[in-house]
Amino acid sequence: MARVFFALFFAGAALAGAAFAQTDTCGVDFPPALAANYSGLSCRPVWNNFVLRYSLSQDNVLSIVLSTTYTTGWVGMGFSKDGMMVGSSAMVGWIGKTGLAHIKQFYLRGQSSSEVVVNEGQLLSTDVAHKVIVDQARIYLAFQLKNPDMQQILLAFGASIPVNNRLTKHEDMTSLFFDFSTGSSSGSPGSSGSSGSSGFSYPYNLKRTHGALNLVAWGVLLPIGSIVARYCKQWDPLWFYLHVGIQFIGFILGIAGVVAGVALYNRLHVNVAAHRGLGIFVLVLGILQVISFFVRPDKDSKMRKYWNWYHHWVGRLALFFAAVNIVLGIRVGGAGASWKVGYGINLSVLLITVVVLEVLLWTRWSRKTDPKTVPPPVF
Repeated sequence: MARVFFALFFAGAALAGAAFAQTDTCGVDFPPALAANYSGLSCRPVWNNFVLRYSLSQDNVLSIVLSTTYTTGWVGMGFSKDGMMVGSSAMVGWIGKTGLAHIKQFYLRGQSSSEVVVNEGQLLSTDVAHKVIVDQARIYLAFQLKNPDMQQILLAFGASIPVNNRLTKHEDMTSLFFDFSTGSSSGSPGSSGSSGSSGFSYPYNLKRTHGALNLVAWGVLLPIGSIVARYCKQWDPLWFYLHVGIQFIGFILGIAGVVAGVALYNRLHVNVAAHRGLGIFVLVLGILQVISFFVRPDKDSKMRKYWNWYHHWVGRLALFFAAVNIVLGIRVGGAGASWKVGYGINLSVLLITVVVLEVLLWTRWSRKTDPKTVPPPVF
């Protein structure tokens, strides 16, 4: 019985060790083809299945081997001064359709594929030949850099094989701060070998939060609150409470989006003057709207019609420039097609709703009044 127990114990231990060896990717045997120039590297799991091996020599030469699971497409590692793709330089590797390995340096001049230029950028490579190999369903990008001064790195992969050195849009990517001299990184997964991506998407999670909050606030809630105020006055006083409640929630979410934007700007210091300036302008208009609520004259006051005029047109102006800024933010943030399509559908629904309700409002008004003697309704 004891023999059976020990046999089961050691079999279980062997299976556990095998499972750990499969998940602990730093323990995977290093490909012999890279051992000559890339031995003795420190190793860290960094994101998803990406593993970073690195070594910084005394003469400031950085040796890097980046590996991840691979079937097809491309894998890249970029270096950036501000954590953004635009303006960064990257080493990208892939296996061509004929089985030929490729590793190229790219400069990300802009967001479109045509602005990703091969054999340009700020990376200064050594004389050691770059290599890319596939071993046991993992791809390894090996390269060396001189005097690396950019520690904000980008990791990305694409599903399509580049043709004529033209990169397709990445399927997923992340950004993290990595200090090659100490091996520390922001949001580090620690020594347990965890490959979770939480923490590594900063500042991209923050960018998505900033965009989502402002889109919901200025692109959805605040326009709906304005629609309620203009077209639902027959349900008095319900329209007023709905209007105030929706606008209050939208304004709070908008403030949260601004706070996220300020944190993002302090983190990246990117040049988005138009988007930032429009955002400040819209915020000021929003604050003026809130202040105007507390200084609203009585209905019988002679000043009420001027207050109405001010409140209505400042609100419309704020919503118009907010829509412009949302479109601009999606563009400068490189949010992707899903954000463009989503906001386009949302904006189209709002505009169609306003047109239909406006026609109904004017039709209802024309039945009750003579348009030659009575002015049209003004919200």
